[in-house]
Amino acid sequence: MNDDARTNIGTPAPTPAGPGSAELRDQVERTRDELGRTVEALAAADIKAQAKEKTAAVKVQAAEKAALVTEQIRERTGHAARLVKDRTPDPLLEKAGRAGAVARANRTPLLLVGATVVVFLLVRRGRGHRR
Repeated sequence: MNDDARTNIGTPAPTPAGPGSAELRDQVERTRDELGRTVEALAAADIKAQAKEKTAAVKVQAAEKAALVTEQIRERTGHAARLVKDRTPDPLLEKAGRAGAVARANRTPLLLVGATVVVFLLVRRGRGHRR
């Protein structure tokens, strides 16, 4: 590169005044427009790629956090259950276990008694509002 080329960097070249100069100017203008659109498209594509990467990273982070919280809840629930079991007297645990077994074995009669009580309370409440 000679000294003239180095000092003229960025300065517009003199425009020729010949018959093809208008065509040359039009071609330069079209090339500039195309280059501008290309640069805008590349910038937009980069932003989209960055947004996708950020979204993926946030999803992974959220999944990890959810797994951690779930594990903490399981540990605390198990600990609480052990504390309750340890502090509850054995005879009470045995009675509760037997009551649960009896209730499971006699579901239908228990449901009928419960439904009867509910109907009785609703009828009684309805009569109380009429007075």
